[in-house]
Amino acid sequence: MSRGQKLAIFALFLPALIVTVVFYVVPAVMTAAMSFTDMDFRLRWNFVGFATFARMFEDFLLPRILQNTVVYTFFTLTFFNVGLAVLLALVTAYVPDRVGRVFQALWLLPRFTPPIVYGIIWMWILDPTRAGLLNSLLALAGSRPVNWVTDYPMAVVVITNGIIGASFGMVIFYSAIKSIPRDYTWAALADGATWTQQVRYITLPLIRWPLLFVTAYQTLSLLTSYEYILIITQGGPYFATTVWSLYAYNLAFGGYFANYEFGYGAALLIVLVLIGTIASIVYWRVFRFREMMAEPKIEVM
Repeated sequence: MSRGQKLAIFALFLPALIVTVVFYVVPAVMTAAMSFTDMDFRLRWNFVGFATFARMFEDFLLPRILQNTVVYTFFTLTFFNVGLAVLLALVTAYVPDRVGRVFQALWLLPRFTPPIVYGIIWMWILDPTRAGLLNSLLALAGSRPVNWVTDYPMAVVVITNGIIGASFGMVIFYSAIKSIPRDYTWAALADGATWTQQVRYITLPLIRWPLLFVTAYQTLSLLTSYEYILIITQGGPYFATTVWSLYAYNLAFGGYFANYEFGYGAALLIVLVLIGTIASIVYWRVFRFREMMAEPKIEVM
């Protein structure tokens, strides 16, 4: 490759490289550096070493925040972002294409809706008075209104986030299922396999790569997401739905607090990055990623 060709390739990559450095690398480095300071609203870079991280052991709210984060991530991921997504993909893959596409389009509508609009719709659905959709249905059945956010706060944030989160996995899994050669299905039918057996021994093993990707991606996404929680419950009542990322946001930019503790908030985010990295490594081992790369095989009975 000549020098001119190398310069041409470098020139093509230069705009993307600049954008990556300016909008990703520099903010990441600044956040990491900020985590070792006690920066507040005065924006002074006063380095205090690991004091901000040591402070976490004295924060009496952190155990509850960590528990909320684990519960929220686990149940949303298991029952919606992966579980419901796989179910929706299977259903839409085994019905006529036109029906499946219409259903997918309707399910994708919340994802195309601005977060504030989606949140307001749920606030109307969950309204504690008889004006709310769920309570109006209960009133027709002769039941009393329920304050859903107060009585079932974690269930509310899991369901509201899960319904919109399942659409991403649905599209990925549907595409993966449709790409499976029909020969495997025909062979299974010839052997008398039921639909459940086809799913268990053919479909799921063949979409392990997409399952790994969606599980890892959605885990990292859930660990850092808080916008719908902020809109619908504001992290309450009494920190019942405050997750790690929302707690860091509130510390850094106000929220429940007014100290603007940028240093401590950055330290919390660094810990969140470490948690996400550990989760990715665990998924790598659980899904036996090395085996898939070294010797791809189909687990069919």
